[in-house]
Amino acid sequence: MISLMMGGERLMLRAFAILVYPLVGILFFLSLYLIPSWQMPNVSVPEIGSFGKTLWLSIPIIVFSFSHAAAISSFVNVQRGHYGDQATRKSEAILKRTSLLLITFVLLFVFSCVLSLTGEQMAAAKAANVSVLSYLANITDNSFIATLGPLVAFIAITSSFLGHFLGARESFTGLVTKQTSLSAKVADKIGVFIMFLAIWFCAVKNPSILDMMDQLSGPIIAMILFIMPMIAVYKVPALNKYRNRFSTLFILAVGLLAVFALLYSMLK
Repeated sequence: MISLMMGGERLMLRAFAILVYPLVGILFFLSLYLIPSWQMPNVSVPEIGSFGKTLWLSIPIIVFSFSHAAAISSFVNVQRGHYGDQATRKSEAILKRTSLLLITFVLLFVFSCVLSLTGEQMAAAKAANVSVLSYLANITDNSFIATLGPLVAFIAITSSFLGHFLGARESFTGLVTKQTSLSAKVADKIGVFIMFLAIWFCAVKNPSILDMMDQLSGPIIAMILFIMPMIAVYKVPALNKYRNRFSTLFILAVGLLAVFALLYSMLK
């Protein structure tokens, strides 16, 4: 996967195009395929305090799950080359449509999987650190799901990797070249090598992905993408037009909730 990223922008975009459409199609098909196995959940009215606390502590995971910000910088640069002065308007329109599609397909798949399992089975899948599809294949002995489950995991991991690696590589190279006398080419090679070792270590160590998202990735993303930009809105004159908007205050509030959820989890 790293070799794809080192192959240049054209190869990377071709890889994205090949991966994204099959992934969306398979997720949509599986969502419909699981409908006959839906079970009526055992619904009970939860305590307001307990329910609110659960939602609050879930925010870091939700922030990470829906974040595709790592590739936004490169996306905008490409749009500037295509549309020139219209890049901002075009980029906002594209992101709006893709975000709606992302939410629709992901939530459909999530609800379909959740309704196909009991709460105890979901807890068992989390304890085993396996995907829901892998768990479904194991307990149902369904060869169809057993075949598509690993395929979905592979495509999803690859597409997610490409986007996050792109953003991390760009950020690391920019930071190193500003803080040191190294050239961008040397800094890029160092960054790729460090990320390769870090990814290899995680693959061998196999930590709980939900714990990593909850305790590390989610809060960090919230600070970088939710809190810092909103501070910049009130500090940078060029961003004056975004001040005092409901969306600005909402993003800041969600970012603070995600960070406070991490602090609460660490101190409890």
